[in-house]
Amino acid sequence: MDPLDRIDELITLVEQARSVPMSRNNCMVDRGEMIAALDELRAELPADLRRAAALLDERDKIMEAGKREADRIIGEGETEHARLVSVNEITVSAEHEGARIVAEARAEAQRLREEVDDYVDTALANFEQFLTRALASIERGRDKMHALREIGTFGGEEAERPLTF
Repeated sequence: MDPLDRIDELITLVEQARSVPMSRNNCMVDRGEMIAALDELRAELPADLRRAAALLDERDKIMEAGKREADRIIGEGETEHARLVSVNEITVSAEHEGARIVAEARAEAQRLREEVDDYVDTALANFEQFLTRALASIERGRDKMHALREIGTFGGEEAERPLTF
């Protein structure tokens, strides 16, 4: 299950919990159920982190492929340039054509690098937003759990003591 769905379940669990008498903001939640749900959430988060690492690996592979392609294009351009220069009758035009090919190859390589960078930046920004929302939800859940724990401990101790007359 998606960690955000799990967080939504925890929020629903707290929202649907029975209210503490004479309190609007406090409620009682089954501690075991809440801890089990939080443990499941904790277990799911490493999968998302592995997906982020895989995304970074994919980015590196794409960048390496782009670099190889750029190097190949530059190499072809330089080879073509050298071939054209070696022909005496068209030396001047060959130099211009070779330079154009190298410039196009470099421009294409730069364009590929920028596309890869944009793709990776977008993917990482989306993942960052996901993690930010997840962490905020977890923090809210923990804050609610701690507040409930404090209320439960305070109310629980008084309820267990016998009344004195």
